[in-house]
Amino acid sequence: MPTPSSPSADAPLGTFEEQVLLAVLRTARAADGSGAYGMAVRRELEAVTGREVAIGAVYATLDRLEAKGLASSGRGETSGGNSRRVFAVTPRGARALADSREMRERLWRGVDLVPLLAGGSARGST
Repeated sequence: MPTPSSPSADAPLGTFEEQVLLAVLRTARAADGSGAYGMAVRRELEAVTGREVAIGAVYATLDRLEAKGLASSGRGETSGGNSRRVFAVTPRGARALADSREMRERLWRGVDLVPLLAGGSARGST
């Protein structure tokens, strides 16, 4: 695992980058075999997050992830014979997701939201 001060460590994933990579993984194994194409990734994000997502933001993020080597794309055919761009998470992308998850879990260790959710103060709670 790269250390935070390691100069060779990739920059951490942004929240939306992480969500897009996870949606690619989830849609790549879709039961209908359609794969992780842009609209499927968008629909998965909207279904899981409950928020509207602009298709342009999805494609811009997929392009950025591909440029970073965290995702790859190729042409795939639909059942109707049309071609579309299908995305996959690379091994480097999987490592970035694992690192992001580990960092998030370290940040959450010792955090107690119960007092805040109950309307109290978080001072002194760890």
